[in-house]
Amino acid sequence: MNNSVTNTARLLWAGLRALLVLTLVTGVIYPLVVTGIAQAVFPGKANGSEIKADGKVVGSSLIGQSYNLPLKKGQTTPDPDLKWFQGRPQNGLGSNSVNTQYSLILSGATNLSADSKVLLQQVKDAKAAVIKDNSVPGYTVKASEVPADAVTSSGSGLDPDISPAYAELQVHRIAEKNGLSVAQVQKLVDEHTDGRTLGFIGEPTVNVLELNIALKDLVAKK
Repeated sequence: MNNSVTNTARLLWAGLRALLVLTLVTGVIYPLVVTGIAQAVFPGKANGSEIKADGKVVGSSLIGQSYNLPLKKGQTTPDPDLKWFQGRPQNGLGSNSVNTQYSLILSGATNLSADSKVLLQQVKDAKAAVIKDNSVPGYTVKASEVPADAVTSSGSGLDPDISPAYAELQVHRIAEKNGLSVAQVQKLVDEHTDGRTLGFIGEPTVNVLELNIALKDLVAKK
């Protein structure tokens, strides 16, 4: 009987020691090592790829933002603030109330099929809005000039980038709304266009938040 109790106690103690060692290694040492390496090698990415403006964190280069006007009485969907470059449509799963700076779209796509009448109507409405919003005196947007990313959301609904084509389509409107020349705004777009990764992976992109920060700085210098 005593031997049985002793063996049980030994097994329990061995199991407890294993639990303590694994907890220490996988729950404390490993996370600290990984965190330390990340902070040393690529601190920017480890801390969320933060973007700062005027000494404050204003967002992440990995998450898109909305640039809308305050809701008017009776409105449920805000109008876009057309003095800023606009990102992709945000037709994700919904919004949350955690972030107080802007309505952050929850990660996820619409899951609508390519022949969905709802999706087709969304694209049609979005294209009409893009043409209307970006047509200014002396410059009219043609339907054939509207790129796909201007009328469709990304798979995550959080895409922070747009195509150079969509950015360039907005140049005349941005210039008109901010009292800038088309050449000045086009230069901003050119300077903030990133090429393909390693020269051949993916497509050129423009980060909307970074572009709008540069736009704000340019307007302030007028």
